[in-house]
Amino acid sequence: MIEADNGNLYTGITTDLERRFTEHKTKQGGARFFHTSAAKQMVYQEPHPDRSSASKREIAIKKLSRKAKIDLIKNQ
Repeated sequence: MIEADNGNLYTGITTDLERRFTEHKTKQGGARFFHTSAAKQMVYQEPHPDRSSASKREIAIKKLSRKAKIDLIKNQ
């Protein structure tokens, strides 16, 4: 999960966290999400053995409320 300058939280999956975070920060191939507010910091991550389990977890996290996401970040 990445926090934007405006405080919103972005959830996505990647095989290379540093590369993807840099893409979001520089807007070179980053998500459209960051066109309105720049990527500020990576706040949460989970390793997964394969893309399938990562995608399922991404969907589950995206369904969480903001409060539940903040709790997830705090309890990591």
